[in-house]
Amino acid sequence: MKKKAKSDSKANPMWGGHFAAAPSALMQKINASIFFDKKLYAQDIAGSKAHAAMLAKKKIISTAENEIIQRGLDKILHEIETGHFTFTADLEDIHMHVESRLKEIIGDVSGKLHTARSRNDQVATDFRLYVRDAIDATDKSLKKLQSELLKKAEKEFDTILPGFTHLQCAQPVTFGHHLLAYVEMLGRDRSRLADVRKRLNESPLGAAALAGTSYPIDREQTALALGFDRPMSNSLDAVSDRDFAIEFLAAASLIAVHLSRLAEEIVVWMSQPFGFITLSDAFTSGSSIMPQKRNPDAAELVRAKTGRVFGSLTTLLTVMKGLPLAYSKDMQEDKEPVFDCVETLEIIIPAMSGMIADLKVNAGAMRKAAELPFITATDLADWLAQTFKIPFRQCHHITGKLVKKAEEKKCDLKDLSLKEMQSVEPKITDEVYSVLTLEYSVNSRKSYGGTAPANVKKMIAKAKRMYL
Repeated sequence: MKKKAKSDSKANPMWGGHFAAAPSALMQKINASIFFDKKLYAQDIAGSKAHAAMLAKKKIISTAENEIIQRGLDKILHEIETGHFTFTADLEDIHMHVESRLKEIIGDVSGKLHTARSRNDQVATDFRLYVRDAIDATDKSLKKLQSELLKKAEKEFDTILPGFTHLQCAQPVTFGHHLLAYVEMLGRDRSRLADVRKRLNESPLGAAALAGTSYPIDREQTALALGFDRPMSNSLDAVSDRDFAIEFLAAASLIAVHLSRLAEEIVVWMSQPFGFITLSDAFTSGSSIMPQKRNPDAAELVRAKTGRVFGSLTTLLTVMKGLPLAYSKDMQEDKEPVFDCVETLEIIIPAMSGMIADLKVNAGAMRKAAELPFITATDLADWLAQTFKIPFRQCHHITGKLVKKAEEKKCDLKDLSLKEMQSVEPKITDEVYSVLTLEYSVNSRKSYGGTAPANVKKMIAKAKRMYL
């Protein structure tokens, strides 16, 4: 049998001493947050348990009263986790549900739990705990994605494909090198999350409504009990700050950008004109009318869900932009965008990990695309500069003339005769032909961070040490 938190039919039990009548149905509807903030039940109960233990240690409540409260809170946690707790719009939020049910279980001693605190510092504490948990879960998920990218990069460390600028073939690169770019992006994402976590890890609990409390509480104790580094220094800031949530959404937006860019590449690579990769049935769908189709729906949805994350950030920035200190009811709107963002990340990051693990590389198609004319033109210019000590700008001009000559002949640079090349630059020798191969091009890019397969192996090893 589910336990339902009871409420006074005439007035809200939290402030019934002042309000004699119940709110209108419309007021209840706009005011209630329980059907989304019930996600905070574990954090709310954890905060209450820490607060009660501190009150007992400071002799504000008795040890026996604390033990009764602790048992009651444990019972509520068990009821919620096992689905034996009924949520109702009659009680507007998770805090009132827990408090009302606690009174049913232990009686009037439950009222002592709210000594020296307010719903303002209570919700601020709950929300910080929730976002901190979300950061830890997101970091773990990003680490898994980095692991999958590194596995694939290790396998394809010397697979050659065209590198693009402006989506035009630019220079040959290795697929392992290409994947490592995303490993680095995700590394910065994880670093941003760590920064957010460090800044948010201060406890608002004990700030009360906005001004602190006259009770001799120990905010250091509750902060430590909840895993915070310290209590927040200003009671007004403690109850009104939502920077931590905005920062999390900003970091999440960059995560979404990086996932969307990779998703876009998967869509492009999988298209028939490219044919660089294939995805299995696990991450694709068919067409209702065209039986030959295999659509990269998972990648497309990762790309599309970026908009939800951006929307969450914009929503919370807009909510907070004009609020005077300290708490305003507007701040009830802080949670849904964060909850939606977290739920989105919980889908799109594992989906991308799954796609990276699943995708099969068509090395032949990648190489064929890299063999398009003139992709080694930069290698020719570099060779001229290094071999004959000609200024690079002059070498660029020489190479441009050779490209034009090859275009006129409808051939690649390597197909020009030595005589034709020497007609543009007499110093050119037949050594030039060894420079114009794809292998020479990628193997020569040995500068730190370059695409040479030897470099890629080293950077994979370094990334494993750094990130896994």
